[in-house]
Amino acid sequence: MSTPFENRRWLIIPATLVESLDFNQVLEFNQDSLRYSVDGTKTFVKYEIRVIEEDIVVTMLNPESMEEETFTTQAGTYGRPSFWSEDYPELTHPEILALLATEEWSEPLSIS
Repeated sequence: MSTPFENRRWLIIPATLVESLDFNQVLEFNQDSLRYSVDGTKTFVKYEIRVIEEDIVVTMLNPESMEEETFTTQAGTYGRPSFWSEDYPELTHPEILALLATEEWSEPLSIS
C-alpha cells in the first residue's frame, strides 16, 4: 500500500528567492499562496517527483527511416524545479507535517 503523497516533495527555501520562482514548476499558484515561517525568513514549495531506479532503454522503429532507434532514460530523480539545490532541505509528507508543527512555523496558541 502506498503512502499519501508518496511522490510529493516540499523544498524549504529562503524567502528571498520568492521573487525569482517559476510557479509553473511547482504546485503553488503564486507568491500569495505560499506559507512562511513565523519570522518570515523561509517558505516552501511543493512538487511531484518521479524516481527512476535503473536506466530504462527503449528501442523503437522510426517510421520515416525504418531504422531502429534506441532511447535511454537514465536512473535518477525527475520533476524537481530548476531552483532545487542540495543547500535547501527537501522533505517528505511526514517530515513537512512535523516541521510545520514546530514553533518556527506555527505560533503558539494564546489562551485568554
